[in-house]
Amino acid sequence: MNDVANDVMIEAHGLTKSYGKPGSGVRVLDGVGLRVARGGIHALLGPNGAGKTTTVRILATLTTADSGTARVAGYDVVADRRRVRRAISLTGQFAAVDETLTGEENLRMMARLSGLTRTRARARAEELLARFDLADAARRQARTYSGGMRRRLDLAAGLVGSPEPGVFFLDEPTTGLDPRSRRQLWQVVRDLAGRGATVLLTTQYLEEADQLADRITVLDKGVRAAEGTPEELKSRVSGHRLDLVLSSRETYLRLAGRAVHHSPETLTLGLPTDGTAAHVRALLDETDPHRTDVDRFSLHSATLDDVFLALTTEKTEAPTHV
Repeated sequence: MNDVANDVMIEAHGLTKSYGKPGSGVRVLDGVGLRVARGGIHALLGPNGAGKTTTVRILATLTTADSGTARVAGYDVVADRRRVRRAISLTGQFAAVDETLTGEENLRMMARLSGLTRTRARARAEELLARFDLADAARRQARTYSGGMRRRLDLAAGLVGSPEPGVFFLDEPTTGLDPRSRRQLWQVVRDLAGRGATVLLTTQYLEEADQLADRITVLDKGVRAAEGTPEELKSRVSGHRLDLVLSSRETYLRLAGRAVHHSPETLTLGLPTDGTAAHVRALLDETDPHRTDVDRFSLHSATLDDVFLALTTEKTEAPTHV
């Protein structure tokens, strides 16, 4: 693997990408930049259409940017495409395994395609089956695997021919998994990072990013809206949230524009606060001076849900009706 300055394994500057006819196409990325350190887990968050998957596809050399530059493991994704591909593993939203083959056969096939000898391919398959807790199911057809087992087999297949620790692109890897399988896969991702791998994760699950990521980049409409550790991003929405259950639709609409959380069904709004008693009292006095508009209130620590809603355009627009 190439020497990487300052242990930055993924670096992108000014990435742009449009689809469709020139001049009238849809701009998916508009100057996105990204830096991911060696041996960490970096999450890309954003609503549908924010540009997460397009960013991953550019970094994984599956498509080219209209402008901008990117390097992965020290190699330029355009000029050194082959070297980038040798250094990375890409797992998409759906497991890319042959369901008619057994787990062992899938891994041995991938190993042979990667150039390993028969003996080495067999040994590598056995090693990875044990590592991903699939040894007992090694000779079962992949079609009999649960969703979580298929995802683990997919990750194992990505490791067969890639040098470790390497760089992993995980594009919404837990889509469609039940909560237990999702948590099992989280542990696999933690183990990869613990072995020194660099992981770039896209996800729609905010809890997933909170649990796994060392740093998070929030994308919105093709631009970088924010970046930082989970705690740094939470502090941007004041660290805490005061949820008010309001007594009327009129009060809800009057206060909606300043809220970071909206629940029109229950007439509940969440307001940012530093969590101190003095600030909570001040907010209650300000929003309900006559003590008739707030039925109940509760104080919560800020979550990535609050960050997501505060930083992405579609969610921060105040509702116009209930």
